Amino acid sequence: MNANALRWDGAPGHYEVHYLSATDRGSGVGLWIRYTMLAPLEGDATCSLWFMAMDPAAPGEGIGRKTSRPIGDLVATAEPFALRIGDAVLSDRGMTGAFDDVAWDLRWEPRLPAAEHVHPLLRRAKIAKTVLTLAHPDVVVEGTVAFAGRDLVLDGARGGQAHLWGSKHAARWAWAHCNDFETLDGAPRPDTFMDGVSVFVPRLGREIGPSSPVVGRFAGRDFRSTNPVAVIRNPSRFGLTSWRVEACDGARKITADVDADRASLVGVTYHDPDGELAYCYNTETASMHLRVWDRDRSIKEGWRIAEELSAPGRAHFEYAQREPLAGVELHVR
Repeated sequence: MNANALRWDGAPGHYEVHYLSATDRGSGVGLWIRYTMLAPLEGDATCSLWFMAMDPAAPGEGIGRKTSRPIGDLVATAEPFALRIGDAVLSDRGMTGAFDDVAWDLRWEPRLPAAEHVHPLLRRAKIAKTVLTLAHPDVVVEGTVAFAGRDLVLDGARGGQAHLWGSKHAARWAWAHCNDFETLDGAPRPDTFMDGVSVFVPRLGREIGPSSPVVGRFAGRDFRSTNPVAVIRNPSRFGLTSWRVEACDGARKITADVDADRASLVGVTYHDPDGELAYCYNTETASMHLRVWDRDRSIKEGWRIAEELSAPGRAHFEYAQREPLAGVELHVR
């Protein structure tokens, strides 16, 4: 099945999201565009378009927009994949749309295969209440966007396009993506990406976690730290503006440090099918420092550093919890 194919079967109790996160090298602007649907347990299903942008040259002036429509305005086909919400279209090669004072006309060429964060065992057992798939992990994005009276032609933008679906968001989580790395001396590292999430979930009246699946590609090798044992063992510590995570896949290990400027965060509200809310704070202008390690039993430490990479202002980061944060604006309620 196409990684982007709509999973909703028409029943209540479901939400689904397709999104692009990208950072434009030329301007430094970060973009986060979402096509979503919500089928609540009670009430009518809806579909929505979201557009968020942040500019490090104008801290605190990020924008967030959302428009919602009846579910009858959503039309999807699986092969070839296409998702339409009104006149807005998402495909495996781009997206277009416009509403209020925002518009986008973007295109990319698929490159790497999809990467799944949720292990097949957990999917079959229906333990995971949200499934995340990175349909297009590493794309060069071309085209134009317009927002708040500004027209921008993308220049060297890179990003990832993902698809998630389920019945409920986690209690708390952090997420990060980056596919625009360079070495410490500034040389670009193509065909390299990291995407991970770290979640706490409610169980029997308390929070359990974190569980931290991480996928990526480093030095020409795919990386999948997603098996049920690994995701529990992967050390993870996160807050509103930072995340440090370590993940293992066989004889390879990565450590990632993500840092975000509080003023760059765009706050939005997520609605679960049961009516509960989650508050998400997101930026596509964060920074990431990544170390790649290979197992080496000939040295005392057991691990030898293979590569050290950075992405100043070109990483994507999100923090979310169940209560709104004082002093951080909610651009989408």
